[in-house]
Amino acid sequence: MACLAESAKRGALQLQRRGSALSRALALSRVGQLRARGHLQREQPSVRPRRPGRKGGGIMELKKDINAVSIDMLLIVHSEKRRAAQGTHSDQQADPSALLQRRGGFQGIGNGVRRWQKLEGNDLHGTQLTVEVHPRDAMPQLLKKFSLAKRLQGDKNGNTRPRQPGGKDAHAYPWDRSSLKSISLDLRQFEKLDLYASQVTAKNGLDELVSDLLQEAHTDLERVRAIWIWICHHIEYDIAAAQEKDRQAFKPTDILRTQKTNCDGYAGLFERMCRIAGVQCMTVPGYSKGFGYQTGQSFSGEFDHAWNAVYLEGRWHLVDSTWGSGLVDTTTSKFTFLYNEFYFLTHPALFIEDHFPDNKNWQLLKPPQSLRQFENNMYHKSEFYNKGMLSAHPETSMIRTVNGKATVTIESCAPILFMFMLNGKQEHGLLSLRKNGMKLEVYPPTMGTHKLQIFAKGNSDIYSSVLEYTLKCNYVDMGVQLPAELHQPVGPSWFSEQMGIMKPSHPDPIIHTSDGRCSISFSVEEGINVLASLHGDDGPITEEAQRRYIFQLHWEKRTELKVQLPHAGKFALKIFVKKRQEPGNYIFVFNYLLCCANTKVNWPMFPESFGNWGQDNELLEPLSGVLPANRNIPFKLKLHGIAKVLVKGQDTWPLTLNHEGYWEGSCSTAGCQEVYVMVLENANHNFYSYILKYKVNAQ
Repeated sequence: MACLAESAKRGALQLQRRGSALSRALALSRVGQLRARGHLQREQPSVRPRRPGRKGGGIMELKKDINAVSIDMLLIVHSEKRRAAQGTHSDQQADPSALLQRRGGFQGIGNGVRRWQKLEGNDLHGTQLTVEVHPRDAMPQLLKKFSLAKRLQGDKNGNTRPRQPGGKDAHAYPWDRSSLKSISLDLRQFEKLDLYASQVTAKNGLDELVSDLLQEAHTDLERVRAIWIWICHHIEYDIAAAQEKDRQAFKPTDILRTQKTNCDGYAGLFERMCRIAGVQCMTVPGYSKGFGYQTGQSFSGEFDHAWNAVYLEGRWHLVDSTWGSGLVDTTTSKFTFLYNEFYFLTHPALFIEDHFPDNKNWQLLKPPQSLRQFENNMYHKSEFYNKGMLSAHPETSMIRTVNGKATVTIESCAPILFMFMLNGKQEHGLLSLRKNGMKLEVYPPTMGTHKLQIFAKGNSDIYSSVLEYTLKCNYVDMGVQLPAELHQPVGPSWFSEQMGIMKPSHPDPIIHTSDGRCSISFSVEEGINVLASLHGDDGPITEEAQRRYIFQLHWEKRTELKVQLPHAGKFALKIFVKKRQEPGNYIFVFNYLLCCANTKVNWPMFPESFGNWGQDNELLEPLSGVLPANRNIPFKLKLHGIAKVLVKGQDTWPLTLNHEGYWEGSCSTAGCQEVYVMVLENANHNFYSYILKYKVNAQ
């Protein structure tokens, strides 16, 4: 409804077209207004409306009173569109008593205002006459009501409802990355209010509950926040009710009693509580990419979700208390309370990724999206933004491989840990961490359609799903087959630095070797122990053997890993760390991908080392853990804090310390199957410790 002056103007224009009968009615209303006002000012009566009779005639009974009053009348002419909507067909279906009220008589609408409406007849069809009685010196309630016309609209029962969103509500698209919210917020300001609202207990009635919630809320924003927090922490999603229509609980009283409902119930409860709190709120139905959604699916038929829009600070904003309260486990179909801040006043450019309203105006976007765009656009889950991610490429949910490979990159505003799963397994991909995101290269093992999921880890120890892609592969490069044990991430990164490994000799995740040997070194933070193991797909390898192809050396605060591959192929070199002073197991940090195409490669394992092999020891020769039989084998080692060194086979040979600090000598492998290197740590001791063990080839 427009303001008072605009309504009168449109009414006059309508009168010119509708004929003299309506003109006379308007004239009579004006004359009656003037006469009544003048008469009542002289006689000072009061007015008491009587209950309308069956014929619909309105009778006023005037009595004298000490206070002067005024009568204001307003004639409203409905548009053709609204008259059509209130036609005779709906009247025929209506309740007889309600129909009588609509056809004539006074209806109470509060504040001393009475409305008379006649919807039938040739002369006054579609007209409404509103009469107000008020003290002479007071502002008419009609004027107050119509001054809010730009913000409120009246429904058929005379109640007010929020206006539809307009141009000033539309947010510029796309998201400018400055905030996840459509309004500037500092969530720290809500800490006290959130704690209070989450602890308020449910009441028998909504009025009492809302009254308690608003004890700590002093603005519309705080009122909405208190209601949001209470619903998200107390109302459980009822999966059974969502699946069985006869069990759906939409009434707020039922929701308060059971503390369970579905999305319609959440939205209806939120709207009702906001209305009680004096905040404009609307329920918005539409489609959603929620529980059961499949990437790339189409939407049609009945809407599957409902959420809310609230009017704050002169604009509309979007909330979804259903998704803010928790989630449904797809494997168990059970609901878990898990508060999600993302769906409170979400920026419309982000909200549209998983919410498509029935009315495009409720997108609050300029320009709005089409349903086809909604179906085809990339879906970033709420955790994508909650964990600080900004964008992902490709920007479509369907990816086609190129030469058997698909590449995905993610940009983030802070370092984040990622992992991926291809068809439910952590295989066939290379994921590299970056300070501002990650890069993933995926090589599907077969042609066809594949499901790619990407997970991210924030401050908690749980990886959350943030993206899903569908891969279409029409070619497989068999030469790029990756080891099954190649887990994420590959290559050193900010995370390996955080774990105490710095300045790596090989910053790239892939190392190619032509002879099957390589040497990798990096600085290690004080107090950190490093462990490495080698993993390939060809043949079973024991845990001992996985470490025996790596020989670890320490020098000048750096750790060196000498690697010898047992054969050609691709191997995962895994790096683990552990703080020396802390109990527990080693923690996986990252791995390298080692590649060797030389089929002649056939290196043996390194010698077995024991606990007394010191952190700063160095082995120059022999590096092979298997020695030839009947040979004199030279030995050269650097050992610190050692008094004597012996090599024991069939006989015992001492090693001597040269001027460079190396222990040197030789040993014969004749007549023995094993050779040991032993040390005497203190000249005053009389027992030796084993530090290395070699095997001797059979003759």
